[in-house]
Formats: sequence, structure tokens, C-alpha cells
Amino acid sequence: MRLGVCSWSLRPGSPAELAAKVSECGLKSVQLALDPIRRGEWGLGDTQRTLGEAGIAILSGMMGMRGEDYATLASIRRTGGVRPSATWPENVEAAKRNADIAASLGLSLVTFHAGFIPEDPADEERGVMIERLLTLFDIFDERDVRVGLETGQEPAHVVRRLIDDMGIEVGVNFDPANMILYGMGDPVESLDLLAEHVAQIHIKDALSTGAAGEWGTEVPVGEGEVQWDSFFGVVADRGLDVDLVIERESGKCRVEDVVQAADLVRRHHRVGA
Repeated sequence: MRLGVCSWSLRPGSPAELAAKVSECGLKSVQLALDPIRRGEWGLGDTQRTLGEAGIAILSGMMGMRGEDYATLASIRRTGGVRPSATWPENVEAAKRNADIAASLGLSLVTFHAGFIPEDPADEERGVMIERLLTLFDIFDERDVRVGLETGQEPAHVVRRLIDDMGIEVGVNFDPANMILYGMGDPVESLDLLAEHVAQIHIKDALSTGAAGEWGTEVPVGEGEVQWDSFFGVVADRGLDVDLVIERESGKCRVEDVVQAADLVRRHHRVGA
């Protein structure tokens, strides 16, 4: 079990800046956003070389979906993941390129949001989304890369049934704060329900909203509603030997917040560099 940070949390402008900020956080591992490489903003060779020379391991990759709009819960429900038909062809092509990049980097896991899977098995849109997820699974599987679906946009029992219905070894990138931000259930209970499928854990915290249909609020780890003692109790009890990756998507003091999160993790659980 290694402890790292999401590259996008540090808002780097280059591989060199990413390496510097990861080191400033006192960490040696990162989950890498693949889309900047896919779009040609970062060079694949330069990224691999720069992080390698800094002694920073790439734990996994992340891909976003074209057209995702996180402005409101309503907008991301419409635009998130594989749901929109208008962006599906572009997302397939992006997945092919990202899978090639992941394979070149020697990664075994790439994560993304599926996008508000309907719970009703008879819902036609659910069937379409499952077919699209199976297409993405095949794309990555051909390159020996596992897919990890990020939690939060569906309750844990919906994710679990989705995996059962797909009938393949899809992983879960478990994010406890997303369960709170989207209002999709208790993070500790959800982790326990999905434990057998968890391939990676995001370390993030949040406060729930008091208003229906509105976002919760992301806060520094340890200042939100995630019950970390109980959370890491489930990690230990279920024998989860997966990487822990700190994610911080708001706030002005990203490095300081990542350091705070790392300190909390080390107080609760034994992790590698």
C-alpha cells in the first residue's frame, strides 16, 4: 500500500512542476491525469523521464470524459461519464489513446466516472451505458490495463449491482468524500459494501449540503464528515491492500492540504512512500 497524490490536485503546468510539487508534499507517488499527454500538452517521454528522475512512481492513470460539466449537480448528471450520446464517439477515441499511454507508462489501472448509472434494471439508458462501459473495458483490457469506476455518482449498492451485471472484473476507485458531495450514502458503509471490488482509494473529505439538489463542500482531510477511524477500520478488517491517493479539488493551499491529509493517513494506517 503506497500513499500518493492526484496530479490534477496540484495544478501543475508541466511534468517538472508536478515533480517539484509532489516532492514538496513529501510524497513519492502520483496518480497521473492522462489527458494532458493525450492532447499533446505534455510529452509522454518527458513526463516519464522527469518523474522517474525525481524518484516519483506513477500509481495509476485518470481520464476525464469529453464535455463533463461540474458546475451543478444537474449539469454533471446530464454530461457526466458515458451517458451523453453526443460525446460518446470522442470518448471512445480518447479511451483508445489513453489506454496506449497507460500501457506505455506501465500502468495497470485507469480510473474514471461512469456517470450516474440508473438503478432500474429495466431502464433502457442503463443498458446503453453498460454497453458503453463494456466497450471501454475491452479497450483497456486489450492493453492489460484494469478499469476503475470512481464512486459518488451512484449509491454503493447500485455500483455493486452494475459490476455484477457487467460480469467482468471492473475495479472501484473508492472516494469517500464523493459519497458526501453527491449525497449518495455513508462512506464507511459504502466502502464495506464495495470492498471486494476496490482497486484504489482516494483520500478526500467533505461536508454534506443542507439543500436538496446542491453540492456538498469539499474541505481539507480531517475537517469534514468522513469518520476516518471507522474508515480505516474497514480498510484493515477487509484486508484492503490498495494504494491511497490524496485528492484535493478546491482551496488555495493545495500543497499544505495534501501534507495535512498525508499526516492523517499515516496516523491511521501504515503506508509506503
